[in-house]
Amino acid sequence: MSGPRMTLLLALDCSAGACSVAVADGGKSRAFEHLDLARGHAEVLMPMIERVLNEAGCTARDLDAVAATVGPGSFTGLRIGLAAARGLALAVGARTIPVTSLEAIARAAGDSGLPLLVGLDTKRGDFYVQWFDPSGRSMGEPTIMEAVNAVRAAPHRMFRVAGDGADPLAAAAMAEDRRADVVASCRVPDARFVAALADMRLATGGEGRLRPLYLRAPAVNPPPP
Repeated sequence: MSGPRMTLLLALDCSAGACSVAVADGGKSRAFEHLDLARGHAEVLMPMIERVLNEAGCTARDLDAVAATVGPGSFTGLRIGLAAARGLALAVGARTIPVTSLEAIARAAGDSGLPLLVGLDTKRGDFYVQWFDPSGRSMGEPTIMEAVNAVRAAPHRMFRVAGDGADPLAAAAMAEDRRADVVASCRVPDARFVAALADMRLATGGEGRLRPLYLRAPAVNPPPP
């Protein structure tokens, strides 16, 4: 006789230069899909969700919870991902769990003996950044900084960097006579690690509303005359 089913959770991310979806049961991934893309998240997200659910052998009505990255990141991508996650959770009565894009990348980077700086390029000359200690715990809130100021906040001379801003952050570290090791496999959030974080939060009552974390108002260009 099989044991009770664990929490079945759908996780998704559209916050940066990719779209990814995962289904996890008790924190263990059952199905996953990832696509690198700069735009067009709206066209690919719902078909991706359907394929991943099918691969996991379940339907949306089987879901206990829906998790999504709430930012910081692409304004358009965040709106698309959060709208899909909210709508799906509402339709099937699932709980919702917010996860930030920076902590999802930190989770993917794993523990080490060095602090970790996660940075995502804002495309406006600076970075969404957050520091994490060697065990992956946050050391402050997400913020926006130029590369040099972010690396000057390093708690030690040696640290790791992850996210799509890792290379310019590492270059800034070198210019400041510091050493930053790039975690090359963690450029954008991965829905499998969003799911892992969400499963941990559900176990401690960490569900919540999916509210966007923008940090900065969107740049709006006035219409032509």
